[in-house]
Amino acid sequence: MGEAVAPEIVFDDFARVDIRAGMVTRAEPYPEARRPAIKMWIDFGPEIGEKRSSAQVTEHYDPADLEGRQVLAVVNFPPRQIGKFLSEVLVLGLPDAEGAIVLIGPDKPVPQGGRLS
Repeated sequence: MGEAVAPEIVFDDFARVDIRAGMVTRAEPYPEARRPAIKMWIDFGPEIGEKRSSAQVTEHYDPADLEGRQVLAVVNFPPRQIGKFLSEVLVLGLPDAEGAIVLIGPDKPVPQGGRLS
């Protein structure tokens, strides 16, 4: 049996979610998090600048693998305190067959800060 489908929304609801492309400029292990995570600094270009995020992606990624990678993130959520680290954006991913998160991003280079459309 498949997952339940989310309630229907209108386009204006979707348009309020600001999803942008950014380049991971720095990544570090975050073993102090409740669940193992990686701290990332992501450059979203001159309009938004660099933002931080903590993501539970240690099953598939080492911090060194993430540097230079483009990811997609929601940039208009309020910041969230993750232990001693302030996560400013929500990096997007999908669970694999075992539930480990696989990051999503463009398959070709796009400008930093490019908005999902």
